[in-house]
Amino acid sequence: MMQDVWTQLGPTIAAIMFSWTMYQNYFPHELRGHIRRYTDKLVSYFYPYMHIIFHEYESEGWFERSKAYVAIERYLSKNSCTQAKRLKANTVKDGQSLVLTMDDHEEITDEYKGEKVWWISSQKAANRQTIALWKEDDKRYFKLKFHRKHRELITNPYLKYVLDEGKAISVRERQRKLYTNNKGEEGGGYRYRGWRMWSGVLFEHPSTFDTLAMDPNKKQEIMDDLQTFSKSKEYYAKIGKAWKRGYLLYGPPGTGKSSMIAAMANFMQYDVYDLELTSVKDNTELRKLLIDTTSKSIIVIEDIDCSLDLTGQREKNKKKDEEDNKEKNENDAIKEKLKRGEAKENKSEVTLSGLLNFIDGLWSAIGGERLIVFTTNYVEKLDPALIRRGRMDKHIVLSYCCFESFKVLAHNYLDVVESYVHFPEIRRLLGEANMTPADIAENLMPKSSKENADTCLERLIKALETAKEEAKLKAEKEEEEKAKAEKEKEEKEEKKKEVAATEEAKNADKENGDVSKG
Repeated sequence: MMQDVWTQLGPTIAAIMFSWTMYQNYFPHELRGHIRRYTDKLVSYFYPYMHIIFHEYESEGWFERSKAYVAIERYLSKNSCTQAKRLKANTVKDGQSLVLTMDDHEEITDEYKGEKVWWISSQKAANRQTIALWKEDDKRYFKLKFHRKHRELITNPYLKYVLDEGKAISVRERQRKLYTNNKGEEGGGYRYRGWRMWSGVLFEHPSTFDTLAMDPNKKQEIMDDLQTFSKSKEYYAKIGKAWKRGYLLYGPPGTGKSSMIAAMANFMQYDVYDLELTSVKDNTELRKLLIDTTSKSIIVIEDIDCSLDLTGQREKNKKKDEEDNKEKNENDAIKEKLKRGEAKENKSEVTLSGLLNFIDGLWSAIGGERLIVFTTNYVEKLDPALIRRGRMDKHIVLSYCCFESFKVLAHNYLDVVESYVHFPEIRRLLGEANMTPADIAENLMPKSSKENADTCLERLIKALETAKEEAKLKAEKEEEEKAKAEKEKEEKEEKKKEVAATEEAKNADKENGDVSKG
């Protein structure tokens, strides 16, 4: 019986294959186009479903996965575990754990407002006749299938819901990162897939505003400012400003500038991009680095006074260089040019103008919701154009430890409160001696298991007394040097006057002698 069936089907299959070959090879392209259109109409009459394709890599962004594809993948992961028969495990950028998604050629269903849709995971094999640049050249995509009568429902609210929910899942499950910029030559001139302008590690700094040694009122002011910024997207759009805010942190070394940045990042749940300006080749690369950052991030340039020649001494340095060049002879000038040529390849060509455009130029509005933080030990050295209001919106002074800051440190390190017996003495000494929070913390930290709060506080009192004496001796020495310098100056003035008087007397005698001879 089965043999008879195959005997009858054989000629039919052969006829179909022959007809298909004739159609492919001999039918004109225009005629095939007409046939295909009418065939599609006929099929759509009996097949009422529509398809939407979401490719893993967009044609214009081949080196980075499509954001829509990634969001859909995260959204579907919640249904994949219960519906798909075959799963694949992926590690997603910034994710805390593995993400299980349906494997290729799997199908799952979803419902939205009572309507059913189908998601199919597929892939299109690459043309193996071409040379593959990467190990995986197959093009993956998601296919969404739904009834055409639900077109408006699916293409508008449903897809928006899927993308928003997928992004929300990514945010909830992501781990924040600390990034640093790669040197230009590390990536070469060609940005291959997987190469990044930034390298990142997990951000695990424990600093918070609770542990930060600072006056509580000042601390609360900064926290309120940050919260207001995070909720002001519509307000910034209304007033026509990019959704970003600049903070300038300045003060002596050891006053907690880096800890402040970490506390801000933990408070806002932002990533941190630590930008090393000296490794940035030029203004163009600086702009690319900005574009490659994400929203909800803090861009940090620490010790900006040391990063580049961005101080207020630009004109003075220029004049000095011109004077030095005039004094050099021709051979020295040639040697200097050769030295400059050798150093030019390793020297950053980022200019003040390029950095200003980075902070508040046209490109600074890309992404939105960013904080830009500069730190410096010597704010007076910076060019005023760099730190004016509007670029660095809030200036935060981090100075020597006050009593309020000390109370925070004492509670954090020793779990003691203000009623402790040593506190009055420490309050008095902090008013008479300058000591940074870092030095205070070092003295408060127990050095062995035998040390208790009394031991640590007594050590701090001795350190404060020593700092007070050293400051007193330093002030006396500076006063002596100042008095000595003034005395030397007066002596020089006296000598000048004596020399001038002697010259004047000689000239007078000479004039009198000439008159007598006449």
